[in-house]
Amino acid sequence: MILDSESWMNVRRFRALFERGASYAEIAAACGVDWRTAKKYLQQPSGVTPPTATSRQGTQPRVIDPFVGVIDAMLRRDITIPASVIHERLVAEHGFAHTYQRVKLYVAQARPRIAAESGGIDPLAGLHRRFEVTPGAQAQVDWGDEGGILAHVGIEKVYSFHMVLSWSRDPFICYTTSADLVTFFDCHRRGFAHFGGVPATVVYDRTKTVVKRHVAPGAAVPLHPEAAAFAEHYGFSIDVLAAYRPTGKGRVERQVDIGREHVLAGRGFDSVAEMDAAFAAWVPIRHGQVHRTHLDLIGERAVIDRAALGALPQLPYLVTEQHLRRVGKDCLISFAASLYSVPARSVRAGQRVVVGAGVDTITITALPVDGGGLLAVHPRARRRGQWVVEQAHWDGLPDGHTRATTLDPPPDAVDSDPPTASASALAALLTVHPRAATPVATRSLRDYERAAGVQATDQQPGTRR
Repeated sequence: MILDSESWMNVRRFRALFERGASYAEIAAACGVDWRTAKKYLQQPSGVTPPTATSRQGTQPRVIDPFVGVIDAMLRRDITIPASVIHERLVAEHGFAHTYQRVKLYVAQARPRIAAESGGIDPLAGLHRRFEVTPGAQAQVDWGDEGGILAHVGIEKVYSFHMVLSWSRDPFICYTTSADLVTFFDCHRRGFAHFGGVPATVVYDRTKTVVKRHVAPGAAVPLHPEAAAFAEHYGFSIDVLAAYRPTGKGRVERQVDIGREHVLAGRGFDSVAEMDAAFAAWVPIRHGQVHRTHLDLIGERAVIDRAALGALPQLPYLVTEQHLRRVGKDCLISFAASLYSVPARSVRAGQRVVVGAGVDTITITALPVDGGGLLAVHPRARRRGQWVVEQAHWDGLPDGHTRATTLDPPPDAVDSDPPTASASALAALLTVHPRAATPVATRSLRDYERAAGVQATDQQPGTRR
């Protein structure tokens, strides 16, 4: 019997008692082991280590052994391939019928060996250069998803927009119900107004509101035209991070969590305005805190950071999204699940128009092929399914005010016998037509028989057989 380390030490501590005359049986009874086991370990000299069992490694064939060649070949093609993918392919293509754990353990010891054979994995993988900036040089931007925090008032989802001045960590947060292009850059204008200026550079990840399309690593990133125009107007440079490089904007990534914990956690809100007010109330608290990285008061650095920002332009740049829509027969166009009216006298059914979507307004213009020109301006709908209609746009269209029904005969109708309900309705239908008053000539039936060549009979005139 091989004792575990704790039981072995328990037996060995009776060695002094054994040397004073205690029997093996007495010590074995106190330790809960057989007397032969107590004898074996009490007779060992001092300084020995706890007993260990002989390793069985290599004595039994491994279930992974028939597949090691396939696994090694996969690793040589791509040293970073996950063990879960290797297991998936072994099961699907090579009949492997064992657990993922078997593959995981083998890959853990095979990957360093194969990496060393092929020149090794890049030792700098996973590391990044830490950078520092000067006051006013950089801001970082990101979105946060706050979920259904306002679901109880009918708002399905709320987003948080974050902008952080990199040198001071001075934050700006505002809350929206949309993350589209127009809202994104409207939040920029609000952020610049909050800081009182424009940073030299703004750092983004590869969001679709900044990047026109994704490209291969190392290639120049094509910017969204509206993003480029907005940056040109406000005088800042766009810095787009490499793909899968969140550490490049770690300041704002951390700010998303900080804002959620300090502004929203443990509170209830009924509107986006209340959430914005909660952030405004938290800003002085944040400015009074010492940042753990630069070890200065955030508020003191914020004063210096804001003073180094560029000046705001005299006029804002209003970003709008342009969309083509068709005019319906009801003189309405559909945009973002809401309906907006256009003037009936200026359009035709099926005509294409351009919808310009701003933060607060919707503008509808005709295409140049239809003469161009502004057709309508509406406030933007605040909920899906809303109708935004200007009644003057429907002037001239039938409104149904002339339609009427009745069960009474006309006042001038005279009949000796009281008509039935169906006869009265038929008479009313006939007499309301203008031609109902046209005089009609009366002829004898004999005239029709003569015209048809039918032999006349002795019947009374004006009667039929």
